[in-house]
Amino acid sequence: MPTVELNREDLESLLGMRLPEDVEELNEILAYVKGEVKGLDYEEIRIELKDSNRADIWSAEGLARALRGFLGLEGGLKEYRVAGSSGVEVYVNPRLKDIRPYIGCAVVKDVKLTDAAIRQIMRFQDKMDQTYGRNRRRTSIGLYEFDLVKPPLHFTVAKPKEISFVPLEFDEELTLEEILEKHPKGRDYGHIVRQFPVWPIFMDSENHVLSFPPIINSNDLGRITEKTRNVLIEVTGTSYETVLDTLINVTVALADRGGAIYSAEIHYPYLGMADDVTPNLDVDTIILDVSYVQRFIGLKLNASEIISLLEKARYGIAESSETRIVVQVPCYRVDVLHPIDVVEDIAIAYDYNRIPDEWPQLATVGKISDETIFRDYIREIMVGLGFQEVLTYIMSNPETLFAKMNLKPSRVVELANPKITSMTCLRNWLLPSLMELLSHNVHVDYPQRIFEVGYCVVHDEKRENKTRDIEKLACVNIHSNANFTEAKAQLDALLSNLGVKYDLEETRHESFIEGRAGKIMLGKKEAGIIGEIHPQVLQNWGLENPASAFEISIDQLRQHKYGR
Repeated sequence: MPTVELNREDLESLLGMRLPEDVEELNEILAYVKGEVKGLDYEEIRIELKDSNRADIWSAEGLARALRGFLGLEGGLKEYRVAGSSGVEVYVNPRLKDIRPYIGCAVVKDVKLTDAAIRQIMRFQDKMDQTYGRNRRRTSIGLYEFDLVKPPLHFTVAKPKEISFVPLEFDEELTLEEILEKHPKGRDYGHIVRQFPVWPIFMDSENHVLSFPPIINSNDLGRITEKTRNVLIEVTGTSYETVLDTLINVTVALADRGGAIYSAEIHYPYLGMADDVTPNLDVDTIILDVSYVQRFIGLKLNASEIISLLEKARYGIAESSETRIVVQVPCYRVDVLHPIDVVEDIAIAYDYNRIPDEWPQLATVGKISDETIFRDYIREIMVGLGFQEVLTYIMSNPETLFAKMNLKPSRVVELANPKITSMTCLRNWLLPSLMELLSHNVHVDYPQRIFEVGYCVVHDEKRENKTRDIEKLACVNIHSNANFTEAKAQLDALLSNLGVKYDLEETRHESFIEGRAGKIMLGKKEAGIIGEIHPQVLQNWGLENPASAFEISIDQLRQHKYGR
């Protein structure tokens, strides 16, 4: 949970009111943004924010923007518009594609900056870099004195010893390589670029260095002072969406300091990637049914009351009726992904403490569900067949699911903002998870027989969240004599104990040896696959023994046996 440090006088100036001196009273106000005071004195306020998704309130500007709505000082959608083009064009070097491919820029003119405001902006920049930007690996932010910059700009590459400039807070020129060795930021973040033969560099048309992303700005152009009136904002990174979202939040924060927003044009050289104009401040819309709000909050609010609460939470209203409201979501609310996110803000605006307690009207008796009983019975059978149960992560990555399994990539449910590269999507089948475990288990004696009962996730456009969970069973035998016959005998034993009849149909699957793989058929429906693992797959996982395996849908087994 992020903790933000704010200058009290600066926050009060943005808010347009004095804040309470008493901590409890201040906490009552901050509850609207899920905040709590962690430190308070005459000059500074330290606030812990319980909502780690709302990057817009990690700044003094964004916090004031939200609180002005909840406190009734300002209502409805705060719309931001691009006043025009800044004339800035940015040309991206194609060699950045595998290093740091994306950039977004904006210019904010006539900003009113004080020493306190600059310190607040720097804190926000650092908070975004550390959290949303994953320690600058995913995104990093640069701010520049726009009046000193000579467009067009070039986001390009340089060799470690090819270019030198004076980095921020230094008074001597250093090469890029020397910056990584001598500058504190270079030592902290140098690992992001050190692995590449050439490194990112951001320059203007006169070859003046603006910055060495994501390490450090130049001391000449990358320093913001109280005399600065026009600010160039640059965000670079490895995630296109995160770069644009970060740019929006920094841009509107500066706009809240009295500035006007101007766009920049980005020229991408990558195949299939069109030129871009940033920032995109368009407002999204979400359709909200009145009954949906009533059901989740538990209050009989009418459309008019819901609209009032939405405006308090800084949403706009595109159109409305007695049963449905089209809600305008501010451009900076990148955390709003689903109608339930809007409902939560309505409940906060209403005040959780005002919602009456309600006891369940129906008494229920706890018991183990039929699904759990069936699942546990399968586990018991597999253990009886000599297998050891394992539990692996539902999160995976395309290399594990496809490349190492000798398959072409297919559509999976991906994470928008993954924390680590080994967990970027949700698995769509179990077998790769077991193969990965075996690859870490080569020091253990053979034979090894493992199984897992777990969930996989696939796309389903008919579902509300566009995904569907599938429960599966997968098992692997690995030893010098592992073969198709062994796996089939185990499948026979499992389904015989379950009282389920099945058939096998020969099939071709790139993870299995051709001619030694079959589809598991329950009636006319395909429920799984069985076979001997392909040697290429074994090699990909660093395994030297033959392996046989099968994977089957528990959902289809249960439906075939019980008709539900």
